[in-house]
Amino acid sequence: MMRVLVAYASERGGTAEIAEWVGDGLRQAGVDADVRPAGEITTLEGYDAAVVGGALYGGRWHRAARRFVRRHADALAQRPVWLFSSGPLDRTAEEQEIVPAPGVAKAARRVGANGHATFGGRLAPDAQGFLASKIAKRMSGDYRDRAHVTEWAAGVARELRRVTV
Repeated sequence: MMRVLVAYASERGGTAEIAEWVGDGLRQAGVDADVRPAGEITTLEGYDAAVVGGALYGGRWHRAARRFVRRHADALAQRPVWLFSSGPLDRTAEEQEIVPAPGVAKAARRVGANGHATFGGRLAPDAQGFLASKIAKRMSGDYRDRAHVTEWAAGVARELRRVTV
């Protein structure tokens, strides 16, 4: 069975939960998925493919996601890889495909990623931190769509079967 690493970088837990949904979607499609925080991963040995996700803040991918791709670029380039971002605090991610942020696009080119998706984000009304609390006053809410994430993960699984046959 194909074994896929789902590595994620999350600040407030919303992206971590999306990564779990990706893992669930892969498993439902018959793929063995291991969901782990990007900062805890030291090797990609034993994985046939990878999905890397990170939260977007101010148009930048989470630092741990960027660092993970840089540290493991050679190993990622030898496997099928997909990237995802989470962050828009509105429904645009459901309504249209969102072009990856520049840093995410650079990471995708670096590892030859097979694809990228942007999913809606989540911000609690009582978010802590100066900037987060300011944004939460105007745009708090949960804009993630589990069905959309699961559908994307199923597409990744279909593509994996196609590239490994």
